[in-house]
Amino acid sequence: MGEVIVVQFVTLDGVVSDPDGRAGTSYGGWAFRHGPGPVSDDKFQLAARIEQGVQLYGRRTWEHFARLWPSRDSDYARLMNTVPKRVATRTGLDTSAWQNSATIDGDPVDWVTVERDHHDIVVIGSLSLVRALATADVVDEYRLITFPTVTGQGDRLFAPGTPAEFRFTEVHHTGPTVLTVLRRDRPTPT
Repeated sequence: MGEVIVVQFVTLDGVVSDPDGRAGTSYGGWAFRHGPGPVSDDKFQLAARIEQGVQLYGRRTWEHFARLWPSRDSDYARLMNTVPKRVATRTGLDTSAWQNSATIDGDPVDWVTVERDHHDIVVIGSLSLVRALATADVVDEYRLITFPTVTGQGDRLFAPGTPAEFRFTEVHHTGPTVLTVLRRDRPTPT
């Protein structure tokens, strides 16, 4: 059985929105204030699992990545471009812009519960999708690259009023950032 793994760039105050500044917010661009190192290559240390699994995106994140990744030529870019990618969207989408991409049919939570029986699912960005999966309690692991920045505003990874317990399983210093791996603590059946 595979796992559902969420990867996110996040600030010290839990903000995940507008890390690259393309949304034009007053606080945006916080992920690039520390140079390209923290956001390049496999900072989430998932290459081996990505090779065997599938990536899942919300439409807006997929559209942004489909403009960036196909023109890149590093080893990690070749991996990102060749692995299977699925997009959760309620609108039509031409997935030909990024190879090995397809939309999923129906409810993304239902799709995840079936697909995780076959392989890992890595969810990148896609905050509304992540929140839907978290609400359905299907996320097994969060891999967060935390930047030493406080924005004071913006969308936070964990929605207000949705408490959860986690266990730290790994912490790595990665230049000016920290990679934290959190596992969802689930009640033990009695």
